[in-house]
Amino acid sequence: MSRIIKSEDARRAEKLEAFDRLLTIMDELRANCPWDKKQTMDSLRHLTIEETYELSHSIIEGDLQEVKKELGDIMLHLVFYAKIADEKNAFNLVDVLNGICDKLIHRHPHIYGDVNVENEEEVKQNWEKLKLKEKGNDSVLGGVPKTLPALIKSMRIQEKARGVGFDWEKKEQVWEKVEEEMQEFRNEFNVETETPINPDLAMAEFGDLLFSLVNYARFVNINPEEALERTNRKFIKRFQYLESESQKDGKKIAEMTLAEMDTYWEEAKKLK
Repeated sequence: MSRIIKSEDARRAEKLEAFDRLLTIMDELRANCPWDKKQTMDSLRHLTIEETYELSHSIIEGDLQEVKKELGDIMLHLVFYAKIADEKNAFNLVDVLNGICDKLIHRHPHIYGDVNVENEEEVKQNWEKLKLKEKGNDSVLGGVPKTLPALIKSMRIQEKARGVGFDWEKKEQVWEKVEEEMQEFRNEFNVETETPINPDLAMAEFGDLLFSLVNYARFVNINPEEALERTNRKFIKRFQYLESESQKDGKKIAEMTLAEMDTYWEEAKKLK
């Protein structure tokens, strides 16, 4: 039996039909469901953030079925916001979709225009320059959202600065900066003495150290947010092993010595 392959036109028709179905359901829920009728952009905002984190978790776990579900949840939220705005005569979904299409075309002049680029780096630089011109920001960093988590914000700050050529040339230079910041923090923290430290200075130096580490991570293609999250999950897994296995042995974790805990911790490290 030959395998039936759908044409691109048929696939596109399926996608449009599915999206139309979502729009119809959204209209029906907004008109008839007490909960959906009550929602505002403000009431949905924290739920959208939660859904985004759930999508992120699914991606890190490599669970594509969960990614599919979370994408559906986020798609619903996007349609919901557009529906609310349409009711206020502010904008509608057509405006949203045409807006992003226009922006993508404008910011890819190497695809839709006569600009030539040699590599991905030049694409990024063009993107940042066009973005700066469009928004009329006085600063290259004006487009970095103030509410971003600090670690992600530092990544975006560095990326935007690089977009206009303000960056180190070699990763070795960045690592030298990491070592410099580590020494400055060490000096403020007084590792070898009991001398009281200046907490404000220590915090400032620690912030500089973190910023330099994020910078180096960027140079070696490591996403620091993902790296830290993986370490968080690894710690949780090992600590929970410590808890469960010590409990099986009739021990209470609060009454164990550090040496006893380390025995279980080393066992947990051997597990995949």
